[in-house]
Amino acid sequence: MSLPDTRARATNVVVGEAKSLREQTKERPAHHLDDTQTHFENPWPSFRFQTKRQWLEFYLRHLFMPMKIPKDLSARIPSRRPDWGASSAPDKIKATWLGHASFCVELPTPEGASRGPRILFDPVLSHRCSPVQWAGPERFLPPPCPAEEIPAVDVICISHNHYDHMDLPTLRTVFGLYQPQIFVPLGNRDHLRSIDIPDSHIHTLDWWDVCTVSLSLPRASPPSDIVDAQESKTDAGVETAFMVTCTPAQHTANRGAFDRWRTLWASWAVEQVSPTGKGPNVYFAGDTGYRTVRDGEDEDKVPRCPAFAEIGEKLGPFDLAMLPIGAYGPRSMWSNLHASPSDAVQIFKDVRARRALPMHWATFPLTFEPILEPPELLKQECAKEGLVEGTFEISGLGETKFI
Repeated sequence: MSLPDTRARATNVVVGEAKSLREQTKERPAHHLDDTQTHFENPWPSFRFQTKRQWLEFYLRHLFMPMKIPKDLSARIPSRRPDWGASSAPDKIKATWLGHASFCVELPTPEGASRGPRILFDPVLSHRCSPVQWAGPERFLPPPCPAEEIPAVDVICISHNHYDHMDLPTLRTVFGLYQPQIFVPLGNRDHLRSIDIPDSHIHTLDWWDVCTVSLSLPRASPPSDIVDAQESKTDAGVETAFMVTCTPAQHTANRGAFDRWRTLWASWAVEQVSPTGKGPNVYFAGDTGYRTVRDGEDEDKVPRCPAFAEIGEKLGPFDLAMLPIGAYGPRSMWSNLHASPSDAVQIFKDVRARRALPMHWATFPLTFEPILEPPELLKQECAKEGLVEGTFEISGLGETKFI
């Protein structure tokens, strides 16, 4: 039996008007620092700024004590060319890890369709996460596939505009192939315009904004009652829909030295529309911290970001959560912006996820924890919190997990 065509595009893709889940008041949202939607902050006690000394020590360490890369890293982190779960488990969510925070997710296949709706999160497949490809952090291992081999996606969700999450070369390639609708937090429209993505395909959302995406998916096989070409034109595909919600995260955003805090950062929730109630859903945390822990402080006693429990209350439980577990070392420097394995397990509980897949590790030399430490600590934290084995499990590069 031949595999389904992974490049078959959806048609009649329509994005509904954004609606807000936030209580409507005259007050400015707490994360907005002005009334122009051009200046933002993390509005919780769980976020504290790094000190100037911390930044200085961090950059000096980068210059004189670069990260050590294990010689057997490629053997320790298995990689395969993705098959995207084609022809398998049509009733399951399929999640393929492409490295760092890049995931391709396919929701369950509606009856009669050849595939389910596909969402691509933070696609970064360039060799370096940098403004240029001749300098800057480069990959430890090659990506499992080039951008040209990504299957037809209907929507791309970008968490924020840091180079390791918004990679314009990858976006240009994928958009050129499939013209997906692209969702970004406030302030990021011009970045997408710079690579000739039209406004009709760019959707800038604030925290708690939700849009419904309606589309026609390609059929698994031509309907038997179509007898001529004229009738086939009236049956373009299988109608379906899913909701995309922009949700909070504790982070920051910038592309240069002078635009920090000028564009918003976010996480994302996606739920398949079901006529019988709550449909299959996923949560993508993007890049986020959970609490700020300085040297000598007890991490169990410092304030925790309340946004994740709110996400779980409003939109959970989630069938799958994709959560960051790396780029946390030294903890006193990066805890405000990056989740450690212990933070990730707490976020998993807060958002009420049933399963989780880790991300944001073993791809770029961003911080100083040992490359292979995050999954080991994650295993320990899961055991400590009593999570059943396999609930929060590691993916290989290019591997598709079925949820």
